[in-house]
Amino acid sequence: MNVVVDVGHHDAAILADCARRLGGLPVLFVGVRCPIEAIMRRRAESEGGGYVVGTAEDAVPAPVRLWQERVHGGWAYDLEVDTSLLDPGECAAAIRRRLEAGVGTAFGAIVDALLRTAAFVAEQPRRRSPSAG
Repeated sequence: MNVVVDVGHHDAAILADCARRLGGLPVLFVGVRCPIEAIMRRRAESEGGGYVVGTAEDAVPAPVRLWQERVHGGWAYDLEVDTSLLDPGECAAAIRRRLEAGVGTAFGAIVDALLRTAAFVAEQPRRRSPSAG
């Protein structure tokens, strides 16, 4: 069975949930990137509008900037594609080539790190709050 999951891992809880659900399965972890300038150009060119817009002082709306800063979280990927340089077919071809090279390891490393962090946190003594008499 082949499954494609398109999820923005913008916080550790989402990534941990994915790790739990995909644990033990072969995963190719792909980072889909696009420079913020290209994102803003695409938003301006799209029909219907409805998107949050920037201000005269800051052309990039706060929600867009925050997403860009958080979605990649500093973790490694098995493959990264840049949609400002590659069209959808080229991105798909790059992913196919990487899949043909074998299963990825990046997601497993992230899962291991999350598990170590969770185990470390679980081992820490609980501190009583000053008001808990």
